[in-house]
Amino acid sequence: MHSAVLLIEFGSIILGLGLLGRFAARFRLSPIPLYLLAGLAFGEGGLLPLGASEEFVSIGAEIGVILLLLMLGLEYTAGDLVTNLKAHYPSGLVDGALNALPGAAAALLLGWGPVAAVVLAGVTWISSSGVIAKVLGDLGRVGNRETPVILSVLVLEDLAMAVYLPIVTALVAGAGLLAGSLTLAIALGAAGLVLFVAVRYGRLISRFVSSDDPEKLLLVVLGLTILVAGVAQQLQVSAAVGAFLVGIALSGEVAEGAHTLLSPLRDLFAAVFFVFFGLHTDPASIPPVLLPALALALVTAATKIATGYWAARRAGISPKGRWRTGGALVARGEFSIVIAGLAVSAGIEPSLGPLATAYVLILVILGPLTARYTEPLATRLTARRESPTTTESGSRVAEASVGRDGA
Repeated sequence: MHSAVLLIEFGSIILGLGLLGRFAARFRLSPIPLYLLAGLAFGEGGLLPLGASEEFVSIGAEIGVILLLLMLGLEYTAGDLVTNLKAHYPSGLVDGALNALPGAAAALLLGWGPVAAVVLAGVTWISSSGVIAKVLGDLGRVGNRETPVILSVLVLEDLAMAVYLPIVTALVAGAGLLAGSLTLAIALGAAGLVLFVAVRYGRLISRFVSSDDPEKLLLVVLGLTILVAGVAQQLQVSAAVGAFLVGIALSGEVAEGAHTLLSPLRDLFAAVFFVFFGLHTDPASIPPVLLPALALALVTAATKIATGYWAARRAGISPKGRWRTGGALVARGEFSIVIAGLAVSAGIEPSLGPLATAYVLILVILGPLTARYTEPLATRLTARRESPTTTESGSRVAEASVGRDGA
C-alpha cells in the first residue's frame, strides 16, 4: 500500500512539473519560480502535504544538484577555465565584492550571525547560468559582442563555487578552524589536480569514457559522476564540487554526447530539487521576510547591473552593450537555492530558507525583464539627460548668430 501511495504521489509531482514547464514555456518564462511554488503548495503548511514520497524526492533532489553541476562543468574545458581566469579575474573580483557583501550585510543586520552571513552572501552573489542562457537565446543575443563577457563572469562565479562550497559545507557542519582549513585544502588540491589532469590528459580520459553506444556512454558518465560526488562528500567536500570537476575533465565529443544524453535527466531531477526545497519551506514563513527579500533583490539587481556594465566597459564594449550585459546578469536561481539548501538542511537559521525562496522568486521573474529592458531604458534616460544640454547649447548658438547678424 505504501508503494502504491509513493507511486501516486511521485507520479503526480512529475506530471504537475511537466504541466508547469509547458505553461512557463508558453509565456517564455523560467519554470523555476513555478517549481518553487509547487513545493510550497505540497510541503509543510501547504495545501496538500506529501508524506510517502518525501524521502524519494530527497534523493532525487540530491541527484538534481549533482547533475546541475556536472552539466555546468561539461560546458567548459580546463583550458577555457584557465584562459578566462587569467583574462577576466578583475571582473570576478568586482562581481564578488558588489554582490556578496549586500547579502552578508543583510544577514548581520537581521541578527543571524556570521555563518548565515557567509551563506546569504553566496545566495546574492551567484547568477543563474540556466536562466541567463535561456534568456540570451530567447532574445537572440547569443552572437552579440557582449555575450562572451557575460559568459566569462558566469564562468568565474562557477570557479569561485569550487572554493566557496567547501567553506560553506564546513561552516554549516560546525567544523572548527582546523577542520575547515583541512576541508578547503582538500577541495583546492582536488580542483587543482583535476584541472592539471584535464589539461594534460583530457583526451585520454575522454577516450576511456567514450563509447559509440549512447546507453554505455550514459551509464559510464552518470556512474562516474555519482561515484566521484560520493567520494567528495565522504571527504567532507561538497558532492556538487566533485560533479563539477568531472564535467571539466571530460571534453570533445564525449562532453557533447554526454550533454545531449544527460540534459533530460538534468531537467527532471533539477525540477525535483526545486520542489524539494519548496517542500521544506513553510508558506506562512515567507510573508514576514518578503520585505527584506524585496529590498535585497532591488539592491543586488542594481549591483549586478553595475558589475556587468564595468566588465563590459573593461572589454571595450559600447555603452548599449554594457547595459545589456548588466541587465542579463540579474537573474538568480538554481545555485542560490543550492547554497541556501545547505544551511536549511543544517538548521542554521529558520528564516534563511524562506528569505532565499522569496529572493529567488523575485529575481528569477525580474531577471528576464531587466535583460530585455535595461538597455532601452538606460538609453532613453541618457537621451533625456542630454537633451536639455543640447537645447541650451542650440539656444546659445542661435543667440550668438542673432548677435552677429545684428552687428
